[in-house]
Amino acid sequence: MGESDVAFTLAEALPYVSRYIGKTIVVKLGGSALGNHDTTLEDVVICQRLGIRVVLVHGGGTAISGWLKRIGKQPQFVRGLRVTDDETMDLVIMTLAGQVNKQLVSEIQRHGGRAVGICGIDGAMLRARQLDPDLGRVGEVQAVDLEPLAALTSSGYIPVVAPIALGEDGRALNLNADTAAAELAAALRAEKAIFLTDVPGVLDADGRLISELSEGQTKALIAEKVISGGMIPKVEACLRALAGVKRSHIIDGRVAHALIGELFTDRGVGTMITRGQIGRLDEQGEEVRGGTGNATLARA
Repeated sequence: MGESDVAFTLAEALPYVSRYIGKTIVVKLGGSALGNHDTTLEDVVICQRLGIRVVLVHGGGTAISGWLKRIGKQPQFVRGLRVTDDETMDLVIMTLAGQVNKQLVSEIQRHGGRAVGICGIDGAMLRARQLDPDLGRVGEVQAVDLEPLAALTSSGYIPVVAPIALGEDGRALNLNADTAAAELAAALRAEKAIFLTDVPGVLDADGRLISELSEGQTKALIAEKVISGGMIPKVEACLRALAGVKRSHIIDGRVAHALIGELFTDRGVGTMITRGQIGRLDEQGEEVRGGTGNATLARA
């Protein structure tokens, strides 16, 4: 890269960097992207060093399914959600709050960051009720207590959050990671919620990437079945996050430094979804007010 290229890159990035200093972004790293997350974690550490507060929420469904098969138990899903009996819940806790969570914490620190791994049970950060008896111990978030996250981010740590909640009976409940990230982002009034997955973003009917969508346009594409299948839960999580977040993004976690590209360039690298018609070049939109779609805010 020549001097002029460096100057152009810095000129493009600096306004975004200054805008995000001291702000919070929520990054959801999906199970499908967990095997390609080296540059994502580098990007998270870069953001931390720039003074941006990052909350990382992760999935790990592939790892859970792998452990279930090792004990001779076939994974079961209903409407895209894992059926979670007591035995499966034990594996969810061990895999998500243990193996996957601590692997991510270790790698962030290997890249020079400071991270602490927690789940929604810690500090009763995420309280939930059972979503459907047919799904077993699967939860729907009802309340968010931000005090544990505030304590960590104010002390210079990146919270790495496993999507497990405290149920009404005091037992653990399994959460959909996209939903957990959306609820946390909305409760935090984060600047952005970014969902990393294994596709470029939202595609139009001809298979081309859509760079920007409003909330209304997104709902129309779902109704028209342009957005379908596994993309529906992603965009629904983006829409839920918009209850308190200005912008939600779906980006391809397989692309090197996709997070930096989305945050600090004019065009970005995935799909941005907003409440109104705010474009990528218009980051001065009115601040969104309000809480989460489902959860009540215990402490701000």
